[in-house]
Amino acid sequence: MNKAFTKEDDGSTPQRLPDLPVSDHPNLVTARGFAQLQERQAALEAEVARLRDHRDHLDDLHPLAVAERDLRYVEARLASAQLIHPPDTVTHVSFGATVTVEDEEGRTSQYTIVGEDEADPARGLIAAYSPLARALMEAQIGDIVEWPKPTGDVELEIRDIRF
Repeated sequence: MNKAFTKEDDGSTPQRLPDLPVSDHPNLVTARGFAQLQERQAALEAEVARLRDHRDHLDDLHPLAVAERDLRYVEARLASAQLIHPPDTVTHVSFGATVTVEDEEGRTSQYTIVGEDEADPARGLIAAYSPLARALMEAQIGDIVEWPKPTGDVELEIRDIRF
């Protein structure tokens, strides 16, 4: 085909990146998690606007495409968010609870059950659909639960539940 009849990408418009995968689980969020998504949306909107305003000065339009993709993800997560409020009375572990547990060695740990976007295991924030959260759900103070780990099950005693 003659080169005169082909359209080449001149780089003036960023390529649309494929959307980030969205979990199949219901998008449960705590009030803090919802606020974090809103803050992330505002920051991404500002970043997209900044990059669009300065697109003539960009050597590479990839950062704009990444910011637009990330913004689409956050908007989808906000649209599907199910805000879960803490219960009036604490009787058992449920979404949003901070749970203090003691393992077989007598070590105590704290975990807060949160939405997937808010999860940060290093800070003790565990996703509601993680094996640990599923083991803790519905347990009451004094209960012993089994946490299935690749290295074997670990027994945890529920010491405290709070919201």
